Amino acid sequence: MRAAVITEPGGPEVLKVMEVDDPVPGPEDVLVDVKATALNRADMLQRQGGYPAPPGSPSDIPGLEFAGVVLEAGERVIGMAKGDRVFGLLGGGGYASRTVTHHRMAIPIPDGWDFVQAAATPEVYFTAYDALFNRGNLQMGEKVLVHAAGSGVGTAAVQLAHHAGAFVFGTAGTAGKLAGAAKLGMDVGINYHDQDFAAVVKEHTAGAGVDVLIDFIGGPYWDQNIASLAVLGRLVEVGLMGGSRVEVDLGQLMAKRLQVTGTGLRGRSIEEKLAVTAQFKRHVLPHLASGSMKPVVDRTFPLEEVADAHRYMETNANFGKIVLTID
Repeated sequence: MRAAVITEPGGPEVLKVMEVDDPVPGPEDVLVDVKATALNRADMLQRQGGYPAPPGSPSDIPGLEFAGVVLEAGERVIGMAKGDRVFGLLGGGGYASRTVTHHRMAIPIPDGWDFVQAAATPEVYFTAYDALFNRGNLQMGEKVLVHAAGSGVGTAAVQLAHHAGAFVFGTAGTAGKLAGAAKLGMDVGINYHDQDFAAVVKEHTAGAGVDVLIDFIGGPYWDQNIASLAVLGRLVEVGLMGGSRVEVDLGQLMAKRLQVTGTGLRGRSIEEKLAVTAQFKRHVLPHLASGSMKPVVDRTFPLEEVADAHRYMETNANFGKIVLTID
């Protein structure tokens, strides 16, 4: 099969498309002819040598999601057969023309969807749902702040929170991204380049703050994040793009009775991933299939241009997902 391989730790240029051995499915797995996959920040970290793949996933082929057609089903696979169109989450190996996954991690692609839409969905919606509802316990009528509202996870989180009846604040670095997020259900947009998001939140909540805050930045946003939270607020760390170290005034947590938690999908056990997949199929997929929510695709690149796709992601110019198509 063809795959984009990390030939050594480094920049986008270390990704080379080459022929490698096909993966071998087990009795409960399906072998998938991959038609599209998508980029995630974790792929960039893995390429740089800072985020190794979990056990059982290829160490040198990134890619956390896939969309394609079942080529082969293991002897213990139930409800799935050759020719089925499926998509899903992976621990790695998505940047390839074939991949293997447990059959219960493979989700039927909704009628009318193409492979690009399907590939843009799993990582962002799984992550956003887990952060908002499993970790953040978001309730109807509450207020939520979503950082990086124009990112893949951000666009999913804005839609999920809006659909759940929450009042949604969002931050982004351009007017275009804020306008795009507003169309998805964001109520108040904040340009982090020239606005203090904590001050804007306080202004629009009469000083109360938000109930849930979804953060991708980490250390540099800590003080403003804490200031933005209401009494009994919940801060969910999804990414650490700005750094992981911070000096904490525990008194602030005690005074507001705050909860600070984190989330990540890649390193979880297969049992945990199956549980999140089941939640997605029950609570999110029907809305995506009906069109009341949608995966947001910024640009597509062919697999052969994977290095250019990574360079584009590093510019932070994308609104929504960057997808790789595989012929």
